[in-house]
Amino acid sequence: MKNRILEKYRRGERSLGTFTHLLSAPALEAMGYTGLDYVIIDIEHSTIGAEHAAELVAAAEGAGLAPLVRVDAIERSPVLKMLDAGAAGLIVPQLESVEQARELVSYAKFAPLGNRGYCPSRDGGWGMADCYSGGMTGYMAEANESTLLIPQCETAGCLENIEEIVAAEGIDGIFIGPFDLSIALGIPGDFKNPAHIAAVKRVREACAAAGKLCIMFCGSAAEAKRYFEEGFPSVTAGLDIGILQAAVKELVSGSGAAGGLQ
Repeated sequence: MKNRILEKYRRGERSLGTFTHLLSAPALEAMGYTGLDYVIIDIEHSTIGAEHAAELVAAAEGAGLAPLVRVDAIERSPVLKMLDAGAAGLIVPQLESVEQARELVSYAKFAPLGNRGYCPSRDGGWGMADCYSGGMTGYMAEANESTLLIPQCETAGCLENIEEIVAAEGIDGIFIGPFDLSIALGIPGDFKNPAHIAAVKRVREACAAAGKLCIMFCGSAAEAKRYFEEGFPSVTAGLDIGILQAAVKELVSGSGAAGGLQ
């Protein structure tokens, strides 16, 4: 079970990813040639369902990208389905408490860490992948080690309890959702507000102290560079639809098509 984002983190290297809403396997295959490390298949804020997400997981993996999935609920079914489909990790929104973090661990991690249900699935080559060299026990241990469980810090409750949440066994890191976090702080979209800057710093430092991965979301290459310079080990930049839109807009603008006939 290779996990590119996790391997780079352990080597002290940066990783860069983006979100996908396009429902397109060819788009993910094309992204595999760009230098990106991972893609987040977004079930929460798109029309992508579990069946299509499973296909996109396979496409991303085949392209050399670590396939992460953002599920849409802190519930057993969405967590289990995406892990069985072979997701390299899960991003889980709207976490509020330490109790919810422990609940997530119970769904996502095999015993003795949690209570993940077992089935020979794509995640382990339907029981025939190399991770089964140690039998079921070996597969379960490797899955626990190499599959990332990453709640989002985007609520007041998560921020208030961040040190305890990120220290919980089985939680592998935190994904910062700056838009909803700014709303929770009462300063929607004001990312330069000292309160927002302090909140982001607190989460990053809590993750560093616990030896856990911290991923920051942003909207541009310039912002990604700044967050890397601040010490974030991983940054998720933008959304594939937005990247496509910006590229086409630049094409239209640069082509002179908007001008009148001479």
